[in-house]
Amino acid sequence: MRGATSPQRLLARACDVRPGETAVTLASFVLVLLLMASYYLLRPVRDAMASDWSDAQVSMLWTGTFFFSLVAVSAYGAIASRIALRHLVPGVYAVFAASFGLFWLAAGRLAPGGVADMGFYVWVSVFSLFHISVFWSFMADTFTRAQSKRLFAFIGAGASVGGLLGPAAASVMAQWWGSHSALLAAACLLLLALPLIAWVQRLHHAAAGDPRGDSDSSPLGGNPLSGFADLLRSRYLLGICLFIFLYTAISSFVYFELKNLLEVYDRDQRTRIWANMDLVVNCLTLLVALFATGRIASRLGLPFTLASVPVLVGAGLLSLAAAPQVAIVLVLQVARRVGNYAITRPAREMLFTAVGRRTRYKTKPVIDIVVYRGGDMLNAWAFTALTQGFGLGMAAVAVVGAAIAALWAVVGIGLGRGFERRDPGEET
Repeated sequence: MRGATSPQRLLARACDVRPGETAVTLASFVLVLLLMASYYLLRPVRDAMASDWSDAQVSMLWTGTFFFSLVAVSAYGAIASRIALRHLVPGVYAVFAASFGLFWLAAGRLAPGGVADMGFYVWVSVFSLFHISVFWSFMADTFTRAQSKRLFAFIGAGASVGGLLGPAAASVMAQWWGSHSALLAAACLLLLALPLIAWVQRLHHAAAGDPRGDSDSSPLGGNPLSGFADLLRSRYLLGICLFIFLYTAISSFVYFELKNLLEVYDRDQRTRIWANMDLVVNCLTLLVALFATGRIASRLGLPFTLASVPVLVGAGLLSLAAAPQVAIVLVLQVARRVGNYAITRPAREMLFTAVGRRTRYKTKPVIDIVVYRGGDMLNAWAFTALTQGFGLGMAAVAVVGAAIAALWAVVGIGLGRGFERRDPGEET
């Protein structure tokens, strides 16, 4: 790459970075790394709490998470309507950082398993989708459609690095200082993200010929529920909702199939299996995202990219129907998660570069959080109905899952074509 700097030449091995994009791309990579490391510090603390509660209590917490997500997204919409856009993204992470700091202060003063722990469980579950949704809203507002095809996969790989570092740090901290020390560490990582956000904003404004950031000095306007209303008026956005709903259906089916197959193992063996899957998933995701996804999206197009993982999962489910074995489900679970993190998620985020700013910041969280959590809840009950209500076995359920995967692929192709037909910046 003639005339390129050393960092740019090095980065070009992983993605098709152009002159002037290196700093903002690397800053975005580190930003999502910090955000995901903070979440993966918190997740083991949250999941360890679940052992103190009955299945009914955990189910109620899942239901509570869905309804609290509705409230949180509505509150976020109200804030986005009233504060300057330049303060919106850093403000979200500052609030989460403060909240985890408060939970850390309260951890040593309250009895375990009580209301505070339940509140923490729900709050981290909301954070798990909220923090990444807002990040990708920010990215869709920072990069153009053409840039997203080349750079989003590399940026998303930062999440996998965070997914490797966070659990490792949580394990060490739990051993030396107690599990609740992870709350303080997560709060500190979120605070470290704030100057990075400001830097990305400055780089974006400079590239857009707006060094003072005047375009971000006004709020988005509208009412707290305008994100919900805009969603219902747009076939394009409803298509994204359907795509995510079908994804949650497949995720629920594969998760429950694996959970049921692992019943024959003791808890320690199951823990090792799940932990090893997480390690394999994050390593493979990093490799695929760094060296393959951006090239697939740029050369083969978004319709192919969005449909590739559903087709792969559908084939895996048919294999499972023919031979319901633990090894096949394990491979399927790993392939599904790697495909989602490395290919489907970056491709799905590219779809939001073709909509207006209000949609990115107000409607996108409705889709990413409310629709996702609602899909989790409904599809978990759907799986239960198929197995316990209709008495379907694993093979029959896998066939149903394969049919859902086929529909998921068709929706992905339609969304990719719709993306390519849309005018840049078209408001919905």
